[in-house]
Amino acid sequence: MECKPIATIHNDYTAKFGIPRQSGLVEEVESKIIFEPEYRNADALRGIEGYSHLWLLWVFSQAIREGWSPTVLPPRLGGKTRMGVFATRSPFRPNPIGLSSVKLLDVELHTKDGPVLHVAGADLMDGTPILDIKPYLPFTDSHPDALGGFADPVRDYHLEVVFPDSLLQQVPLRLRKPVLGLLAQDPRPSYQNDPERVYGVAFGGYDFRFRVADGVLTVCEIEKLN
Repeated sequence: MECKPIATIHNDYTAKFGIPRQSGLVEEVESKIIFEPEYRNADALRGIEGYSHLWLLWVFSQAIREGWSPTVLPPRLGGKTRMGVFATRSPFRPNPIGLSSVKLLDVELHTKDGPVLHVAGADLMDGTPILDIKPYLPFTDSHPDALGGFADPVRDYHLEVVFPDSLLQQVPLRLRKPVLGLLAQDPRPSYQNDPERVYGVAFGGYDFRFRVADGVLTVCEIEKLN
């Protein structure tokens, strides 16, 4: 069996650290999906504009490793409790395949790069190869009464974000809401709780540095990246 990437996603997630742990958590972040040359055929997207959401199947291209483990350490469980790999969405799998549901914002059929999809809420790093795109069907794909297993207790977890206005003004307007949503998801590993430690998230060409104490994330410095 051979799988060939059909497209690549492009967005402001320039590093693995800080990317939301699930799709849909930060819908303020928009992405573009650009197809590989051999798949730049507008007919392949005929009818896609009628859907509000899509499924993306993609490759954990930055997490490929030799071999596999039957158990992994989910970060939301503190990184100290092992669970079965098939009971998690860990990137460290026998086949490094990811699955994400994204909101379809726009379809451009005729650009210099061929057909382009604009989506929101992706949890993929910039440059991630996409294996397939399928429509999200609410009458079969949505299960409101489904159980979330050990992930349920933390599904509503978020931090209060304090972003001093003097620093926020240094951020381009288009990045302000996305970075606030990103930071509220708490990029830190769950086992790190030192209130004096300074963390940094690379996003949109900037390094956002912050501390976290008592459920409040405070941005303390911004550096523009080259």
